[in-house]
Amino acid sequence: MADRRGQRQRPMITKNYSSSSSTKSHKPLNPNSNTRIAHANKSATVNSGNEDNIDEHQDIPNLVGTCPFMCPVEERARRERLRDLAVFERLHGNPAKTSSTLAVKKFCRTISANNVQASDVRPVSVLEDTLNYVLNLLKSDCRFEVVHDFIFDRTRSIRQDLTMQNVTNDQAIHIYERMIKFHILSHHKLPKCGSPDTASICHLNMEQLTKALTSLFSLYEANRAPDSIYKDESEFHSYYVLLHLCSDNQSESLSLWFRRVPFVIMKSKEMCFARRILRFFRLGNYKQLIYTTEAEASYLQYCIIEPYISEIRALALSCVNYGGYKLQPYPLAHLSKLLMMQESDLESLCVDCGLQMSSDGTGKVLLSTKLTSTCNPKRGYQKYCEVVSERLERLAAEVSEL
Repeated sequence: MADRRGQRQRPMITKNYSSSSSTKSHKPLNPNSNTRIAHANKSATVNSGNEDNIDEHQDIPNLVGTCPFMCPVEERARRERLRDLAVFERLHGNPAKTSSTLAVKKFCRTISANNVQASDVRPVSVLEDTLNYVLNLLKSDCRFEVVHDFIFDRTRSIRQDLTMQNVTNDQAIHIYERMIKFHILSHHKLPKCGSPDTASICHLNMEQLTKALTSLFSLYEANRAPDSIYKDESEFHSYYVLLHLCSDNQSESLSLWFRRVPFVIMKSKEMCFARRILRFFRLGNYKQLIYTTEAEASYLQYCIIEPYISEIRALALSCVNYGGYKLQPYPLAHLSKLLMMQESDLESLCVDCGLQMSSDGTGKVLLSTKLTSTCNPKRGYQKYCEVVSERLERLAAEVSEL
């Protein structure tokens, strides 16, 4: 890339639309910034996935979008004709009628840049307005999986328009940050929807979350000024660590990834928290993991950690069962406080794990120990994830906008 830094490369773009499931740059002071921005654009393009069908070897002049609407006029007319309108795009509920204030450009799975007109691509200011519009739909009364399916597709289209225009400035960073927050919130809410397709939807959401994070890190690096970081950069790096608590989720060793993270970020409060959570989880220190999460996690950090809390609670039950004294059953009320969950939910978890309970005659429930016939819940741990915490409930109520 170094000898071609003056050229911008753009994806190979044939229109095959998938089904729904200010331009001022931040100028780094580094003299190699042009090369780094070009490299960031290439990284963001590659990390958008094979579905975008990017041809990095095609040399095409820069494209600056001129479409003033959330959806190009030609696409809007075609989708009206084909009745290809999402429920949020229908004018007065009519599946064959929409408007410029309702229709949002769909993600296009394969694109040939030779055929794309500037009028088909939205400039950054319109992309920001479009993102504001689609994220505002999270406040609607529709089922979350329906809202997620629409936003999931339309945010991919926004990323695609950014890639085609080689936008790597501060505005692009802010757009990526907001989309990542949406995917994290979806990571938290989707498993609770009860849809039969939950597993596949969660997988696709996690896939896009990981790709968007990787692209965001490339943009951070390309625009970095000496001895400075972006306001929320440490928070987003902490998300990456928390998403890789389980070693099965790692595409590379976290120790190698840490070596590429700037020192100032590694020493930040957010990253120190994430690294402590990582250590507690790997060591099986269930008490410190739960208590530290409750006391220090931001809401989005908690959204990522929550699924792992069920695993650590199961480990706690196993420790109590095998390490307890057979003639002295463990008080369930004390264990519920230790694990920060409702006593009734803990009783259900114990039953699902094959553990036995008894009463001491005064109404107190006791957990029998030294049992060998334990098992994992057949329906999984999802309903046992939530941490009982007034602080986290307050943070959840405060997350009104992404």
